[in-house]
Amino acid sequence: MSSRRKFIKKAALGSVAISSLYTYANKSNKEDASTNDVLTTNIKKKPIIISTWRHGLAANEEAWKELKNNKPALDAIVSGVGIPEADPNVRSVGYGGLPDREGKVTLDACIMDKNSDCGSVSFLQGIKHPIAVAKKVLEETPHVMLTGKGALQFALEKGFKEENLLTEKSKQSWIKWLEKSKYKPVINIENHDTISMLVLDEDGNLYGGCTTSGAAWKLHGRVGDSPIIGAGLFLDNEVGAAAATGLGEAVIRTAGSAMVVELMRQGKSPTEACKEIVERIYKKHLNHKDMAYLQVGFIAVNKQGEYGGYSIRPGFNYAVYDDEKGNRMEKAASKIVRK
Repeated sequence: MSSRRKFIKKAALGSVAISSLYTYANKSNKEDASTNDVLTTNIKKKPIIISTWRHGLAANEEAWKELKNNKPALDAIVSGVGIPEADPNVRSVGYGGLPDREGKVTLDACIMDKNSDCGSVSFLQGIKHPIAVAKKVLEETPHVMLTGKGALQFALEKGFKEENLLTEKSKQSWIKWLEKSKYKPVINIENHDTISMLVLDEDGNLYGGCTTSGAAWKLHGRVGDSPIIGAGLFLDNEVGAAAATGLGEAVIRTAGSAMVVELMRQGKSPTEACKEIVERIYKKHLNHKDMAYLQVGFIAVNKQGEYGGYSIRPGFNYAVYDDEKGNRMEKAASKIVRK
């Protein structure tokens, strides 16, 4: 009888335990569902476009127009950054860009899509829209990057027009520079030599592009970070996208944009990810010859439409366009508070 009572007692306790476990499981499932609902409702509106520097405003405007006309995001990027590429008053991108120390305007650009397919051109001369050539590399070659004379030959074969990109204004600046012939980048003047654009489209897919005429008075043949996938630009459509501006050598040394995306993969927000990589670059360059004029900034956006930016020194800003607030400039926080 005693054994029978013990058996019944154990069975009853087991039933209670199973019932409690079932109740807990149901509760957990409901809480998980609730959490997921909250995450879903917190996702920002799409699309969203982010571009570096004030010339990003005009670029955003054109890209937004393309997206709203149901054009593919890659086309929107090409059209958007094509505005500063063609503007002779934007002297750090495309036509009218400040030349190298030999008086040659040399251009770098890259573009990347949701499938991680990418195209890039570097040390390209005589073509006003290198971003459009980079897109052709992505779409019509088995390669990622073409450079120099090969990139120019490819562009001409694809129907691009060769032209002189050195405007009289930039030529005069170069002639004046020749009087002393000293290469010394100026923070937030010469260093804002890039327009980088990130797009999260209506379907929640990520795209990005960079285009630049590079650092003024550079050695002929120098290539910066902008055409290098993983340095000037990187995205993973499962995670987010990031792009850089500033001293390209420092970004290349640290695979900057790829590292920002990897930190977002680990759960950091776009701003947190940008901040950590900026601080890493800062630390690695503390005793470096470039430290005196080192400026690097990143922008980033994740799959939820959260975005942010961060830089080493103050002065870096970026343009953001979304349905909620329209097109506007936002100021990035910086590692160094004062110049």
